[in-house]
Amino acid sequence: MTGRRTSARQAAKASSNPASSQTDASASTGSKRKASSGAQPKSKRGKKKAGTEQSTIEASMPMKGHNGESKDVEMKDETGSGKADTANGGASNGAAEDAKDNDGAETARKVEENTKEQTDDGDEAEEQTHKTKENGFDKIMSKEDDEPKNVTNEGTGSKVSASDNAVEESSKREEATPSNILEKGLIYFFFRGRVGVDEPKSVNDVARSYIILRPLPQGAKLGEGPIGDAGNNRMLALPKKVLPVSPKDRFMTFVEKANCSMDEIKERLSSSDYSTKTVGVRHTPAATPIAEGVYAMTQTGRDTHLAYILTIPSELDQVQKDVGLRQRGSYYTSAKNPQSLRPANVSLPQGAEYPQDIQDEFGNRGWMPLLPKLLNYQNTQFLLIGHKEDALEKAAQPQDGEDPNEEKETPLEEIEKLEGEDEGRVKGLDEDHAIFTDLGLSLKEYPKLQTTW
Repeated sequence: MTGRRTSARQAAKASSNPASSQTDASASTGSKRKASSGAQPKSKRGKKKAGTEQSTIEASMPMKGHNGESKDVEMKDETGSGKADTANGGASNGAAEDAKDNDGAETARKVEENTKEQTDDGDEAEEQTHKTKENGFDKIMSKEDDEPKNVTNEGTGSKVSASDNAVEESSKREEATPSNILEKGLIYFFFRGRVGVDEPKSVNDVARSYIILRPLPQGAKLGEGPIGDAGNNRMLALPKKVLPVSPKDRFMTFVEKANCSMDEIKERLSSSDYSTKTVGVRHTPAATPIAEGVYAMTQTGRDTHLAYILTIPSELDQVQKDVGLRQRGSYYTSAKNPQSLRPANVSLPQGAEYPQDIQDEFGNRGWMPLLPKLLNYQNTQFLLIGHKEDALEKAAQPQDGEDPNEEKETPLEEIEKLEGEDEGRVKGLDEDHAIFTDLGLSLKEYPKLQTTW
């Protein structure tokens, strides 16, 4: 937005050089410097008031480079490497001077009037933009009815009323679900630009990637509308920024938030400002959505998998390919024993605090297959290990030794059925806006779905 006042310093200069006054008036638009009412000495440049720093799991990781920058984590045979870059940002305040004579004061008055007119025009244009920039969530919140929108006294909830919720439970569906589907639900992929980078132009401009899991009941099927908030959501952080694409890729992942509401997820995805001693105020951009789909955590023999099929976008574009997403994919998963110190360079200062019965399942092992219950604890660390091209088919095989049952679906059939229901659901939400409507996000506050750099 353009500035609201012009500096009297420009007016003083304009009076000494009348021919340049019109040029100065034009150049002053967009300045946020204030003209002081009386003669004052030049003020020293200072820092803006510090904003609230957004606390994330990676901020507490004890991984620093020689310049104090944080490092990303890549697991390869229990060793870690990688780094996360940051871009400098900051702000400074300018000083103001008085006009030196009556002609200078008159010029300042005219410049201020011109600037005010341009500012008013800008305000009207911005207001009109906000009116048209709405999505399904904005429409839900603007509905004038008496039906509650699933908002508790604490303000949590996705604001989706019971009648709008697309999740429908079916006992027949639950009976037909194969036993080696440990969990199923909706999955969302986001990334956040580096400090000061609101619009990433490549993976190098990305600071962190995130996976959001929204578990569904085993017997759930999807109808029309957005997904209501059950308060069992999970936010996973990927310091490596990209997803594993081959068995050689072993990337550590963290549970940043567990069993949380969508309002808590929304707070983590939002932008924030914080102050530093060296460069002043820095801006962390809001996270950008890049994909949505369905997932299933499965078990085949002693291995566990995180399998998914994307619904949005319908076809992969450059962003999704560069991040490592596939239309249908899967990863081997392995959870780290929080009491194991190896590898020390990727251990969090505070590991997951499991109840004794879960901790006993690790025994003396440093790793064990990832089970859904482990994701219900903040700071759980686990590996995502890449599959080959036929990843989904391997992850969705029937459990070894399980007798064929015509009344039960195969894991692959159940995942594909859920994705088909999700595809029909998002079309009714306006596909590009479905992620925002589901997560209770407004297009006025977050970047739109990104498919190209």
